[in-house]
Amino acid sequence: MAVIIVPTTVAACQPFIVSVTGAPLTATQAVFTYDGAPVQTLPVVVGAAGPATFTAVGSGAQTVSVVYLDAASAVVGAENGTVTVTPAPAGTLTTTLITPVGGLTTATTVITCVGGLTSINGTLTYTLPGGVTVTATVINGVVVPTSLGVALTPGQTVGVSFTAAAGTCPACTLASTTVVVPPLLTCSVVVQPVVGPVIVGQPTSVTAVVLCNGLPVSGASVTFNGGAAPVTVTTNALGIATGSLTFNTAGTATVTATVTAPAGSECECTGVVSLPITITVGAQPSCQVLLLPAGPTVVGQPTTVTAVVLCNGLPVSGASVTFNGGAAPVTVTTNAAGIATGSLTFNTAGSATVTATVTAPAGGACTCTGVVSGPITITVGAQSSCLVVVQPVLGPVIVGQPTSVTAVVTCNGLPLAGASVTFTGGAAPVTVTTNALGIAVGSLTFNTAGTATVTATVTAPAGGACTCTGVVSAPITITVGAQPSCLVVIQPVTGPVIVGQPTSVSALVTCNGLPVAGASVTFTGGAAPVTVTTNAAGIATGSLTFNSAGAATVTATVTAPAGGACACTGVVSLPLTITVSGPTSPTLQASPACWRFNLPFPVPSLFTATLTATLTPAQAGVSVTFYVSGLPVGTAVTNAAGVATLNAGLSLLQISASSYTAVATVGGATIQATGTLTPCFPPV
Repeated sequence: MAVIIVPTTVAACQPFIVSVTGAPLTATQAVFTYDGAPVQTLPVVVGAAGPATFTAVGSGAQTVSVVYLDAASAVVGAENGTVTVTPAPAGTLTTTLITPVGGLTTATTVITCVGGLTSINGTLTYTLPGGVTVTATVINGVVVPTSLGVALTPGQTVGVSFTAAAGTCPACTLASTTVVVPPLLTCSVVVQPVVGPVIVGQPTSVTAVVLCNGLPVSGASVTFNGGAAPVTVTTNALGIATGSLTFNTAGTATVTATVTAPAGSECECTGVVSLPITITVGAQPSCQVLLLPAGPTVVGQPTTVTAVVLCNGLPVSGASVTFNGGAAPVTVTTNAAGIATGSLTFNTAGSATVTATVTAPAGGACTCTGVVSGPITITVGAQSSCLVVVQPVLGPVIVGQPTSVTAVVTCNGLPLAGASVTFTGGAAPVTVTTNALGIAVGSLTFNTAGTATVTATVTAPAGGACTCTGVVSAPITITVGAQPSCLVVIQPVTGPVIVGQPTSVSALVTCNGLPVAGASVTFTGGAAPVTVTTNAAGIATGSLTFNSAGAATVTATVTAPAGGACACTGVVSLPLTITVSGPTSPTLQASPACWRFNLPFPVPSLFTATLTATLTPAQAGVSVTFYVSGLPVGTAVTNAAGVATLNAGLSLLQISASSYTAVATVGGATIQATGTLTPCFPPV
């Protein structure tokens, strides 16, 4: 006989469970008794009973008694178990007293307990000066703020104590505390430094922060003074008030903020004035126009010119900018970043001077009309001739295979689009056109192995900036190789090979190191040959079956598609030797399982358990029936790994069993396995 207690050590007011095994053969009931708790009588099934759930009380070693009764309620045995109870940990009572101006004191108490708050129910008592008490109800460790009915003054004290409700068992002990009423608080108002320049006639943002004992005051009325006219705004949830002042004269100005707090606030805020801050007010500036340097400039080609328009360092959008110095002036408008971009063309080589003249929109903060930038000097170069470069060929060049050739055409270092490029040196010349990057890509075929010389000749479109017609590249030399033959490699077989079971075999077909797609591969060596086709990666995968155990030799023979770069027809792989094992009988293994309570709503069963059986060798789709105490609890089907899993609902009788059984039928033969079934920990 054995009494099982889980856990063996538990904190006071926490649950633990008790079960027994090895009860007398004649016992039909087990009576569980623990330290004043209601007696629990549970049936004995196959020598086991329980679990019975109790709540730990007291501290130290506690005794749990079990008495066994037979069908006639006669005592047929008894035994004891021991559970060690540790005292409930200490919690805390944290109380804050707040007395708003002209109002009554409110007490707010927060209870903390490492064992959780749901067990803490009862009454919180506040003892006021003179002995008067005010109570508040505690539900699941929470108490709402409570008015004490009087206006306490700074320095007075309030006692705080907790009394547990009858029949409850708090998970923490809560010691009484004494709280001192804090002194009244006053507001602090701080005007923040102004960010950025302050200009005559332009609105300036001003900000103040209102705090009460370091905490923000929302909804307070703040009046800013020092500008052309005062402005009043309200603080937000962060205690911040933001307004806008305008200053009519340049020089220094002093700004202050005066606060009126909302009625009922705990701070004395009305009429509180901030320390002043001094602001320097500047006169209105005029526009600044900057010309940016231009890139390479060539006669007859458009050149991009850019100007930035600023007012007091900030961009001016919508300003009209006229660029001068080219063959003809051009006028554009600045964008949101104050940038204007135009295009000038120069008819003669040499140096040219460019300026930008601005007219800003009416009503702006700056005087911009007629402002002229400082000049920049641009060097205008003469038209140049084309440069054509044939790029080195990438990868091997093989007789009879098309080879990609590339040339880059530039004019004064810039790509030339739409130029006609003729490549020569192969079996026949090929002509292509350059793209927007000045790149032309063609394809040449070489009929004989050895070295070959490739050149590119260019004809550019009419009217371009460069003289390109008839320009020829420097030659490049290409080494042309003979056609290679295929290479066929059988891959090692993965996993055991069993007589009568299909075995996957794979071969890789390459030509000059590159995969050959669409090749026909025949595998031989099994009971019958099988022919499959390679995929885009050059891999062919088939299935062979072997009729007898022992060593077997597998080869792969390839026939490649017509017109390929390699001679592949009839190429045979090196042989691969495979060891074939005799047939094996399937086995079934049941994994250990445990049951747990099906809470909070035990529908349809009070207990649940996850039962698992594994079929070896793995086979999908096999039905496995699970039994507990000789009764079927459900059927599951094996997956690709041969695993069948059942989430079973169990009865009170079935959880008393110490094992379960899995039964399956494979190939006409019935196989079974047994696994252990124990309570889970924790059981819920």
